[in-house]
Amino acid sequence: MIASDLQSGIERLGDMIAEAKTIVPFTGAGISTECGIPDFRSPGGIWTRNRPIPFDEFVASQEARDESWRRRFAMEAVFAAAKPGRGHRALASLYRAGKVPAVITQNIDNLHQASGFAPEHVVELHGNTTYARCIGCGQAYPLDWVRLRFDDDGAAPNCTACDEPVKTATISFGQMMPEDEMQRATALSQACDLFIAVGSSLVVWPAAGFPMMAKRAGARLVIINREPTEQDDIADLVIQHDIGETLGPFVAN
Repeated sequence: MIASDLQSGIERLGDMIAEAKTIVPFTGAGISTECGIPDFRSPGGIWTRNRPIPFDEFVASQEARDESWRRRFAMEAVFAAAKPGRGHRALASLYRAGKVPAVITQNIDNLHQASGFAPEHVVELHGNTTYARCIGCGQAYPLDWVRLRFDDDGAAPNCTACDEPVKTATISFGQMMPEDEMQRATALSQACDLFIAVGSSLVVWPAAGFPMMAKRAGARLVIINREPTEQDDIADLVIQHDIGETLGPFVAN
């Protein structure tokens, strides 16, 4: 059912939240746009300005690694300035109230942790851009370490332990999805009675399969996104309005 207007959508969502015992939110880039972080696919999004660098290209080419880090450092001020928006804070309120055991996210911006979720209760399907990791041994590095060496050497650094390339701790095109996170997301989707997809276009697979998985397991499905998605027809409630305005009334409830 597509909500006829914002207020009726909020009221229906409130009823569904009140009736639910276990809510699992699933978030995409749309929840963070009000925080100043641009999304990827929409007009003016990151991928309309820069072609994504696939994982195999990153591994094979020093030039690709250098360009990848140049892009990340160019975005540093944006990520550093971003604070949790109304959507993040509303989900954190439900988390603190005991309704939400964890959040599944496609985002890499660390804003769910900043909003009050314990890090172990944020299932990051696409990783986290606020630190770096060696693609060989998995050693973690702070971004300041990478920036210092990049500026000194004029090139993206390799791991001090195994000499393999270091990249942001995110999942690139062509890179294997994180097995533990996928298993956790599967278990959460199958155990909830209300699944709320927020700000996701639901076109990136396999992540986009989790709303369908929850629905098949018997959960109610809510989709909150300004644009239509391919899964609207199976949802119990679709709210095609601004995410902050939709979830704002649930902050601190």
